[in-house]
Amino acid sequence: MSKTETDKSQDQEDLGAAGSQLSTAPRDEVSSVPGLGVIGWVRWFWRQLTSMRVALLLLLLLSLGAIPGSLIPQTGADLNKVDEFRKAHKTLAPVYDKLGLFHVYSSVWFSAIYILLFVSLIGCIVPRTWQFVGQLRGRPPGAPKRLTRLPAYTTWRTTAGPEEVREAALALLKKRRFRAHVAGDAVAAEKGYLREVGNLAFHIALIVLLVAFASGQMYKSDGTKLMVEGDGFSNTLLMYDDFKSGSMFQNDDLVPFSFDLKDFKATYEVNGPNKGTPRTFEAKIKYSKGAYGKQRAATVQVNQPLKIDDAKVYLVSHGYAPVITVRDGKGTVVYHDAVPLLPLDGNETSNGVIKVMDGYRDGQGKKDQLGFQAFFVPTFDPKSGTMLSQFPALVNPLLAVNAYHGDLGVDTSSQNVYQLDKTHMKAFKDSKGQLLKKLLQPGDTLTLPNGAGSITFEKDIKEWAGFEIVQEPGSGWALGGAVAAIFGLAGSLFIQRRRVWVRAVRGADGVTVVEMAGLGRSESAKVPEELGRLAGTLYDQAPGAPEPDDDSTESPVVPAEGAEK
Repeated sequence: MSKTETDKSQDQEDLGAAGSQLSTAPRDEVSSVPGLGVIGWVRWFWRQLTSMRVALLLLLLLSLGAIPGSLIPQTGADLNKVDEFRKAHKTLAPVYDKLGLFHVYSSVWFSAIYILLFVSLIGCIVPRTWQFVGQLRGRPPGAPKRLTRLPAYTTWRTTAGPEEVREAALALLKKRRFRAHVAGDAVAAEKGYLREVGNLAFHIALIVLLVAFASGQMYKSDGTKLMVEGDGFSNTLLMYDDFKSGSMFQNDDLVPFSFDLKDFKATYEVNGPNKGTPRTFEAKIKYSKGAYGKQRAATVQVNQPLKIDDAKVYLVSHGYAPVITVRDGKGTVVYHDAVPLLPLDGNETSNGVIKVMDGYRDGQGKKDQLGFQAFFVPTFDPKSGTMLSQFPALVNPLLAVNAYHGDLGVDTSSQNVYQLDKTHMKAFKDSKGQLLKKLLQPGDTLTLPNGAGSITFEKDIKEWAGFEIVQEPGSGWALGGAVAAIFGLAGSLFIQRRRVWVRAVRGADGVTVVEMAGLGRSESAKVPEELGRLAGTLYDQAPGAPEPDDDSTESPVVPAEGAEK
């Protein structure tokens, strides 16, 4: 055995209980091969699983496992993007399927890491909590035999009696919020227990985060709804345009409420380099809880959702919905509605389709279906030379349409309401044999050839708002866990647990010898500095006595220094 190892062993023997661990962390012992038998292997596996290094490894694996969930399209988020990925990557898609990369958060391997981390944290926290409770119920350990071996140490001689020094030291340490008591010929004190509280709080907060995340994924719901001014919504599955939910979600979990979109207003910057930049989006609604709840007025803004029990209603999008009227050859109105068009750029250049499926008859009185492609600009500028909006507000609106007739195909397959399937459609032609199209201002009408009817762009232009209704049962717990983890981690990093001892004994010449020593969890300069301040204060109450070979009246305090003094 080397001299250094011998010295360390001797130090531990001299310090005794005073040198015991200043934390509840398990001792870092070298893992030994388990004994024969199932119980031996189980114990060995449990020790490894509940060790800090394994918990950190599992946390790292969980973080790495979440990366493909963010980069690769997920079936639970957007099935259409997953289908597009499969078509574009026919070689990778089967491999991703086998690895579960299209549903990472519900895959077997991600769940295994998640559960093992959960068990590891619990197995680590429970024994440390009991140990910490035992430390709180106990008293700081008594002073070791040789205080000179501690990292911070100072001593001086005083004319005050030993009991007087110990009483002054006890009062001083308690005043500085140390847990202190007299043990034999010394005062033992300890401080910084909040470090362990922060450490345990951090680990418990991680468990809360894991539970909140799991419950949020299992019981969450997320749906979207596009509403034109004047439309209503009731929180049922049939009312959603798109809806996603967790594996444990039930239809009855939806919060019962309804609301009507009364008005939507948007304001934009009108001058300067930020011209056209949105300033405010406001959706004025009236909502009610339950089937017979009283109606209340509310305004939903971006990042300011409406909270109804566990549900939040977010304002996520906006656009225009020109009011369109379609008449058949006899002038009968067969379609009259506001048509939501989807924005293509920041200036609300929009497009969409108008589908007339029922009630229409052509010039010969035969049943038929109509389809119109629409391109809308809220601010048209002839000088720009392009059919693009120059400003997002309604300054000079213009609608470009072209017309088709035939079978829309809505009876044979599901379709996107914003796209026109022209497989079985024929375009209307103008007098030159070209595709019939026209630029319409509010109030203008496009007349279809051969007495097929007309389409009118009404002067009334409505606006629509897109809402996202979210229920996340674990969001509050997740937020609380995150805040607790931050404060707990800060406490465990910045609070230092340390012990201080003050020994006062009468020397052979009858003069009291005072020794002060401090011990921290790590070699930090704060312990000697704090010990120096404590010694200076105590020295004022128990001033130094002259050395036997010195005629001066008092001796200065020996500054706190290392153990090799």
